[in-house]
This record gives sequence, structure tokens and C-alpha cells, in this order.
Amino acid sequence: MDTTDTSTGFAPADRLAQDRESVRRRFWTKFRRVVAHLPFAEELLAAYYCAFDKETPRHVQLSLLGAIAYFILPFDFIPDMLPVLGFTDDAAVLATALRMVASHITPDHHAAARATLQRGLDGEGDEKAA
Repeated sequence: MDTTDTSTGFAPADRLAQDRESVRRRFWTKFRRVVAHLPFAEELLAAYYCAFDKETPRHVQLSLLGAIAYFILPFDFIPDMLPVLGFTDDAAVLATALRMVASHITPDHHAAARATLQRGLDGEGDEKAA
């Protein structure tokens, strides 16, 4: 039995993380909208690719899905529309998740993230990379 705590501590994010397809769909919608304002865009994308990688252990996937779900929620502790401060809570949740699972985020995940950012987000198929 896996007793790893994968909770973000924020119930709406934890509930959303249970629906992988909703996380996938909503992630790309929000990411495209806010990528220019995210200093941690590459790390977020690498976490996304790791979370949806079939080779990633389940407990790691769940931890990352929780952090990604927190990012895509339209409401959180600090509203994302606030200049400068808006994504600090998202970054903190992501940084915590990344510290917990850093050894599972591979160079391939980072390469896929960089490639997606380099080719831009207007193209089709971003969801399928990695």
C-alpha cells in the first residue's frame, strides 16, 4: 500500500488532480494564456511531462498532478491576476512538489519542455509531446 502523501493541502486542487484528463485539458488552456508571465514555465512543463509519462511512478504522478491542478485552478490563495505576486503561491506549490520528486524529472522531460517553449504554443500537439 502506497502511503505517500500527495496532497497539496488545498482541497479543490486535490479533487481536480484525480481527473487526469481535465488536468491535461485545463493545463494547456491556462498555460497558453499566462506563459509570458511565468518565470518558471520550463519547470512547470517538465513537471507536466513527467506527470503524464507512463514510466513515472504513480506516487510521483499524483504529487505532480496535485501541483499542476493548483496551478490551473481559477482561484487560489493569491489570485493569479495580481501583478508580480499572482503566481508566487503557484511557484511555491510547484517548487515543493519538484523538491519531493526531482530525481524522477528526467533530462527528456526538460528537453520536451524546452522544445515546446522554443516552437511556441500556437501549434497543435503540445499536449502530446514527451
